[in-house]
Amino acid sequence: MAAAQSPKAPDTRNVVAAARGDAPKPSRTWENVKSILGTIAIFLVLRTFFVEAYRIPSGSMEPTLLVGDWLFVNKLRYGPHVPFTRFNLPGYADPKRGDVAVFVSPEQFDQPKDPHPTLVKRVQGLPGDTLHMRNGLLHLNGEPRPQPFVSDTLSPPDRVDPLFVWQKAHALADSRFGPAPAVPTVDNWGPIVIPPGHFFMMGDSRYDSKDSRFWGIVPRENFRGRPLFVYYSYNAKDSDRVLPFVTDIRWGRIGTVIR
Repeated sequence: MAAAQSPKAPDTRNVVAAARGDAPKPSRTWENVKSILGTIAIFLVLRTFFVEAYRIPSGSMEPTLLVGDWLFVNKLRYGPHVPFTRFNLPGYADPKRGDVAVFVSPEQFDQPKDPHPTLVKRVQGLPGDTLHMRNGLLHLNGEPRPQPFVSDTLSPPDRVDPLFVWQKAHALADSRFGPAPAVPTVDNWGPIVIPPGHFFMMGDSRYDSKDSRFWGIVPRENFRGRPLFVYYSYNAKDSDRVLPFVTDIRWGRIGTVIR
């Protein structure tokens, strides 16, 4: 006959340990990693879909934008681009004539190392517009559009540029503005008609700007945002100071709204 066994008392050690706070705690290292990853994720979402910083590397938009200006760009306006795809999310506005805009350039065959740079220029032509230039003066639908400021440098001599060849597909052989020249030059080209879904971009400093005259019209899906304001600026062009990004800051430009 088997001997009777007394029942075991319940093991209360785990309950007591938990009550005392002795339960295993997550690794502090893992908690720090999760915090860092969360911060990075928030940053990437903000940068991709809302606001991005952009640096001005050239003088093509002077005096509106200066070399060494750093801008915050509103990416929601024209619709943020989905990374690694050709898709844009809907924006709340389309590019308007006169907007300063950030966009991806059409292919620039003369610089194979960076054929699609991200640029900032001003919208000068909308879909359906007719543009031409005579003796260096831009005309939009027959109305003159002078350079927005008086340059303090002499205009270079008129010249032929092989990059202008793209214009032949859009130039008008006959129009109320006269025919397009057989060989377009920097100062004399067009008239050309901007097709649907495309825009003509130019720098404010027209003789220091490689723009739509050279590499063509910009598709709507290439737009990436509209600059809001200058959040930092220093003399990156001709400063004679050591470490100009610290010692030659343009304090008066910080906060300048881009128009």
